[in-house]
Amino acid sequence: MASLRPCLWFDNQAEEAAEFYTRLFPNSRITRVVRYRAGSAKAEGSVLGVDFELDGAPFQALNGGPAFAFTEAISFVVELDSQAEIDRVWDAMLDSGGVASQCGWIKDRYGLSWQIVPRSLGQMLASDDRAAAQRATEAMLGMVRLDMALLAIAFAGDPKHLESGTA
Repeated sequence: MASLRPCLWFDNQAEEAAEFYTRLFPNSRITRVVRYRAGSAKAEGSVLGVDFELDGAPFQALNGGPAFAFTEAISFVVELDSQAEIDRVWDAMLDSGGVASQCGWIKDRYGLSWQIVPRSLGQMLASDDRAAAQRATEAMLGMVRLDMALLAIAFAGDPKHLESGTA
């Protein structure tokens, strides 16, 4: 069976990014750092690449230079079980130089896009109750950081709470 893992192209921040990501997500670790050797294109000892795991999933980071930058065409979806987890990850990315977008999207300081979402959102949006799914979709479209309680209220269609915007 093939082994798959994304390779993330950085200018020269591969190790820094891998350290940030592995601190941010539980069950994560750096598994290997490959350094340039004498006579290479870059200074001996500088980082060429980093292999790491995020919540057990393999990733690779490469210091490939400034030729390519991340775009929103690729993003990582992080499904979390509580508002506290959503807030922790969101705040860590934002506080370290990230830029918030809408619908739970945030671009980290390296330019990589992430979707920080409640695990329950996928179930809501795929529900056979199309009216409930539409209400959840509309609520999500009006948010930057996703609020699990307000999404659940919208999905349930509780008009008392929807009018006031409170949970």
